[in-house]
This record gives sequence, structure tokens and C-alpha cells, in this order.
Amino acid sequence: MNMRTPKQLGHNPRKRFGQNFLHDSSVIRQIVDSIHLKRSDNLLEIGPGLGALTEPLLAEVNGMTVIELDRDLANGLKMTIGANSHPDFTIINDNAMLINYHQLAEKLGKGSFRIVGNLPYNISTPILFHLLEFSDVIIDMHFMLQKEVVDRITASPDTKEYGRLSVVMQYFCETEYLLTVPKGAFNPPPKVTSAVFRLIPFKQKPIAAKDERLLMLVVREAFNHRRKTLRSILKTVATLPVFTDEDFNLINISPMARPENLSVADFVQLSDMALSKITNLNS
Repeated sequence: MNMRTPKQLGHNPRKRFGQNFLHDSSVIRQIVDSIHLKRSDNLLEIGPGLGALTEPLLAEVNGMTVIELDRDLANGLKMTIGANSHPDFTIINDNAMLINYHQLAEKLGKGSFRIVGNLPYNISTPILFHLLEFSDVIIDMHFMLQKEVVDRITASPDTKEYGRLSVVMQYFCETEYLLTVPKGAFNPPPKVTSAVFRLIPFKQKPIAAKDERLLMLVVREAFNHRRKTLRSILKTVATLPVFTDEDFNLINISPMARPENLSVADFVQLSDMALSKITNLNS
């Protein structure tokens, strides 16, 4: 596949949209192959840009929908791919952050989505959290982000990459690192190396917190003080109850552990114990 540059296609990449366009055909093939598409999949691409991924993806399925914020790029896709008269190719010129995916799934009537995207790196995390609100209509998601963020999302406990983003994403989804993408695969080249990863939202969480808002608070406060021990954190954070040694023993977590030592299940245990203590204080 001979990919044309943004300049050849008459488009100047816009910094405010975080535009870096994929052009390396071997990387594109690896990404498409890693998704394992079926003809009948309800495929949704976020941020198709110049269509470098769109055309090879479209060749694998009966039809697909794309969401593109940039009006010039959306119009360009209408001319390049739309002009090829594909019977089931839909372009939505809108902000992916503002779309109700329940309504979109109902409107399209093709079942749950498989989502793909080379997300703008400057707003990638908010988009991921927005999509998680619609996880009941999402089968899986394959995204490209800066490698540093993908490393954090897929990190294991006891590593320096493991943090708030790791715990939150792994609470809601199964995560998998797929491949590393070098800077030269893009035009213009970004300042960072990129990576592709897979998220599969849990239809039934392996372990569910009794109060997910409290869980998010516990995780946030813990990693805001990641160098401190749990005992110290729970003594100093006013929004959380103080834990006794007996409390820690009941949930089988060491008071001397630090946030990066705790698994997702440990954080759920910690949150549920905090909820129990708050409830007892208020009763």
C-alpha cells in the first residue's frame, strides 16, 4: 500500500486536534491483523484521519462507521472512500467525547461495537473514560496511544508504571499490550513512541466494589501519596477513615504496603472496608 502524505492530500495537520497520521503500511497491516475481525462485526473507528487504517479495516468487514471531528478530514473521507460507493460506510462528523453510544448502537441496529482508533494523545484518557460509560454496548476496543500511557494501562503491581490508570482500567476491562509503533510510522512524526493495546470491558467484573465512587476515591488518594504506606495515607487523608491493624488483618493487606504493591482486588477490599467503617460511623 502506497500511503500518501497529508500534504499530498491537501491537509495540514492541526496541532489543536493532536493530528499525527499513520502511514507505514507494515504497521497498519499488523494493527488490522491484531484485531481479528469478522465480516459481520459492527466496527466503529474513532479519528480515522486520512483513512490509512480505514480502508484496510473496511476490506475486512461488511460495513463500518467512523467518527471524525475535523470537518475537512470528514469531507475528504467522503470523497476518497465514499466515492468508491461502499454500500455500508457511515461518516459521523462529530466529537467522540459527546456521542451517546447507546443511542448510536440503537440507531445503527447492528449490535455491540468493536471500536478502533488512533486517538489524539492530548485527550486520550477522557475518551477512554467516556467510552467505559457505554461498556454494555462495546465488545472490545483497540487503540493506539503514546507507549508511556499504554505501559501504565497494562502495568502489573510492583512496577513503576503501575498507578491509578492501571487500577481503574483493569477494574473495568481486561487489558493487553499488542505492539509498539515507532515515531517514523507517522507523518508528522510525534515526539513519543506509540503502542497499540486491547481493552475488553468485563460483562461481569471478576471482583466488584460495593461503592465504585468510593473505590475511585481510594485509588486516587492512594496514588496521590504513592511513596507513603497505606497506614500513613489513611491517617492523613481527611476524606477516608483511619484503619486499625485489625482492619488491615481482616482484609489480609499489610499496613506497611504502598499503593503500587496492591492488586485491583486489594483496592476493592480496601474500598469495601472503608465503606463499612463509614457506614458504622454514620449509624
